[in-house]
Amino acid sequence: MNIVVTGAAGFIGSNLVKALNARGETKIIAVDNLQQADKFRNLVDCEIVEYFDQDEFQARLAEGELDDDIVAILHQGACSNTMETDGRYMLANNYRYSMSLLRHCQDNDIPFLYASSAAVYGAGPVFREEAAAEAPLNVYGYSKLLFDQHVRRTLPERTSQIAGFRYFNVYGPREAHKGRMASVVWHFFNQYRSTGKVQLFEGSGGYDAGEQRRDFVSVDDVIKVNLDFLDHPLRSGIFNVGTGSAATFNAVAAATINACRATDGMPVLSFEELHHTGAIEYIGFPPGLAGRYQSFTQADLTRLRAAGYTASMLTVEEGVAGCVKALLARGEVNP
Repeated sequence: MNIVVTGAAGFIGSNLVKALNARGETKIIAVDNLQQADKFRNLVDCEIVEYFDQDEFQARLAEGELDDDIVAILHQGACSNTMETDGRYMLANNYRYSMSLLRHCQDNDIPFLYASSAAVYGAGPVFREEAAAEAPLNVYGYSKLLFDQHVRRTLPERTSQIAGFRYFNVYGPREAHKGRMASVVWHFFNQYRSTGKVQLFEGSGGYDAGEQRRDFVSVDDVIKVNLDFLDHPLRSGIFNVGTGSAATFNAVAAATINACRATDGMPVLSFEELHHTGAIEYIGFPPGLAGRYQSFTQADLTRLRAAGYTASMLTVEEGVAGCVKALLARGEVNP
């Protein structure tokens, strides 16, 4: 029996495959769309039993070829470009595709764990898994919310586990292929390594320069949550996955720079010192993001904890330090 990971060549998907390998799981069917071929690099050091293109996988499922071969589906595949304006493409990838996989899992009693997003909350200020808090700012967030709404209707009559995870701002290795959509940690790391400084947006949404705040969560914690739920198939529902604490972009920039400095044997500097020396500077807020930007996010973890997930989350300083080490080890620099 195989575990299916969709979006397997992507950021979270490839980290999930690698973590499954570390647990001794090698019977993994990787599913993705390699139209962006460079993503293959994320799977080079992973062991899988089969790879299917997304369209081929859906066809094989429809034909019943894999009915007896799947023990769980970990659905990470999606169009994650929050700037995408083609709503038909977004809904086909993030809603219809997810619907077909969920239907198959329910028909065949297969656990289904999937990636949702904190984008469903829009500008907040409440980030709790309930309809009153949900107001996406873009079609990406809407595509995720639309599927979550269907899941809510399905949960009372589910035949097997359904667990959706609303990821907040995830960072870590294996995201070089995302380009401008990669995490700010990845961008800060590459900026600092190439120029000796990082650039942040000026003030927006009532926040001073670099003081916008988001819940930045390490991909290591995201993977731990997924695997913990995989090990507990009686848990179902929709859950926030973040640290539960918002951090400023200034703090993330300082943590990234200091992690880079530490690898070079240099002492830690305060944010004020980094700003004074020009290692942190500010650029104009992009007009295209006006009205579509989350200036504050902070996961409410009440439901995740109530479901039985008790592990602590990495702080920004801990998570960024580990991320920088991993990026350096992988040679993951701006292509």
